[in-house]
Amino acid sequence: MSLSYKESGVDIDAGAKLVEEIKPFVKATFNENVLGNIGGFAGGFAIPKGYSEPVLFGATDGVGTKLKLAIEAKKFDTVGIDLVAMCVNDLICSFAEPLFFLDYYATAKLDVEEAKEVIAGIAKGCQEAECALIGGETAEMPGMYKEGDFDLAGFAVGIAERSELENRPALQAGDVLVALPSSGIHSNGYSLVRKLFFEKLGKSLDEEFEGESLANVLLRPTRIYVKTYKKLKPRIKALAHITGGGIVENLPRVLPENLRARIEKAKIRTLPIFDFIAQYVDEEEMYKTFNMGVGMILVVAPQDVDAVLAASDGYVIGELVQDERGVELL
Repeated sequence: MSLSYKESGVDIDAGAKLVEEIKPFVKATFNENVLGNIGGFAGGFAIPKGYSEPVLFGATDGVGTKLKLAIEAKKFDTVGIDLVAMCVNDLICSFAEPLFFLDYYATAKLDVEEAKEVIAGIAKGCQEAECALIGGETAEMPGMYKEGDFDLAGFAVGIAERSELENRPALQAGDVLVALPSSGIHSNGYSLVRKLFFEKLGKSLDEEFEGESLANVLLRPTRIYVKTYKKLKPRIKALAHITGGGIVENLPRVLPENLRARIEKAKIRTLPIFDFIAQYVDEEEMYKTFNMGVGMILVVAPQDVDAVLAASDGYVIGELVQDERGVELL
């Protein structure tokens, strides 16, 4: 008896075909610092010139159960953007500018067209984040995943000047909290979203919500804040990416022990999707699970607020006060 790898569920030829299909997307993200070509054993990237003491930062994340909705909706063009966003938005919170990105795509059986859409989205996200997609891995693992399922992981590396990190201005009472709007639910809270919409309420993905399909609303990709950050960087004292745990858990991560964030809930511009969910979920749970329409919070000195607002779509939601570290929602 003779048995092949393909008969066991792994198609090496499909993987090779995918590499050829995605080359145009990947190459579109390259810049002068990328070393080598697609298909090597590792991706190379030269440290950009102009840094006297460069420091590298790394971030990794996934998309979570939002992938289940993408699979059910057969809509694969946005989750790759989510993957990049979740990593690079974390990097800029450390004042690191994204340099390059790598992805890991694992599935039961490789569908070249589906994977191509996902990776095209990753490349699109990298272009928006102004970083290069220098490598990735596609793994077929029959028996590990159910037929039709796949998972994603992303890895981003960014750079900062050490002296800038060590000489950042201290936060103080009176500093202003500026919210940058989210594009939607982003990539957190989807286990609750799926349970509510499809188990409890029995809705379908093609139902209309606010003039478009529910699938489009729920799969709207996470906003990437890199360009906004680069534009506002000299005026930002700190910034927090609002992901799982919401404002109440993420904002304190950038605060010292003696400062508290005081936020007026009435000033938060919540999105319709959150208003709908709030009919079925307690307010405290909403703020602990979702971004509530705020994807990033900037801490800005009072004298810089007008300039920050003029150069972005941000708006003021509160300030820092002298008190024990935490968030107070008024």
